[in-house]
Amino acid sequence: MNLYPFKSESLNQMKAAYSTRRVDLSKIATILNGNLHPQVGDLVLAKIDKIGQHTRIELATGRKAQLFPGDEIIVSYGNRYAPDQFEAMIPEDLSPCHLVAAGGLASKMLSKHTKISSATTITPLGLLGDDNGKRINLKDWTLPATNYIGQLPPTIAVVGSSMNSGKTTTVANLIKGLHLSGLKVGAAKITGTGAGGDIWLMKDAGANLALDFTDMGFPSTYKLSFEKVERIFLTLIHYLAAQEMDVIVLEIADGLYQEETAALVSSSIFCQRVQAVLFAANRALEATAGQQWLKQYQLPLLGISGTLTMSPLAMKEAVTATGLPIFTGQQLQKAAIELISHPKTINDPFTTTLGDNKTFQMC
Repeated sequence: MNLYPFKSESLNQMKAAYSTRRVDLSKIATILNGNLHPQVGDLVLAKIDKIGQHTRIELATGRKAQLFPGDEIIVSYGNRYAPDQFEAMIPEDLSPCHLVAAGGLASKMLSKHTKISSATTITPLGLLGDDNGKRINLKDWTLPATNYIGQLPPTIAVVGSSMNSGKTTTVANLIKGLHLSGLKVGAAKITGTGAGGDIWLMKDAGANLALDFTDMGFPSTYKLSFEKVERIFLTLIHYLAAQEMDVIVLEIADGLYQEETAALVSSSIFCQRVQAVLFAANRALEATAGQQWLKQYQLPLLGISGTLTMSPLAMKEAVTATGLPIFTGQQLQKAAIELISHPKTINDPFTTTLGDNKTFQMC
């Protein structure tokens, strides 16, 4: 391993990605290269070689900065699962690889969707280290631990049939409705690839606090062990509960067939802590398959939303096929308020009191 001093004055010229937002970049003091094996969450200084699919990088502030060949960026190593974009894995060494997510993910592209460009290529200049030459990793900059042991707030999870099925929009409209009803809403994205857009939208919709897995030190959740995904899930909901949220809204990335998503949603840990589920789908057939998948794990499905609500015919098909309520964005905002004040108009399992004479549907 070779160790070189990091010139702190050059930091202002580098573009640090969203994935690194929790890291105190002033602690960077060394650059490590040589025969090194990158690990999930390691920070890397890299140079842009050739612009591909990602022409911009999302900064920690949320601004999308244009990329040019020769730019130096600070990103994190991680794996990516995105059927509409890339599958990518952390390389074995510091050889040239790819920028596979605008939120700042360095990885080796294995495959891509045929309708998108090849990934932007980068050359790692070295892992970033502290003044002792220790690698800087996202896991060193996580949320403070909480000893919360009280009852968890009512929790709604939004899952979907696939990437781009409308999960984030569904989450945002649900949050908006709950916010308009006067509730203090906590939100979290549990799985996926780190990017600020989902978090900013949650906040714009009225979430008092919005978190994601990057707050737990992971730039993405693809190929993480179930134990790590479970820890992300439990820590984020307990942290939100400790902030005295009235209700928690969760987004679970990708589709129910994605490995980490399937493992989490089918687990007893998830079922015990999630009282209601909304399913986002592109088509009526997806809605039916999602309903059947969730039913086998006895998860309480409130209704269907997502991109299929852009088509009145698709909504009619989904109602006929599933017998469930279908919510457009505006309908979901109104339904969220009804869910609090008159839950039996939405569905009729059981209810529990939130306080101030408000009720919330339970499984």
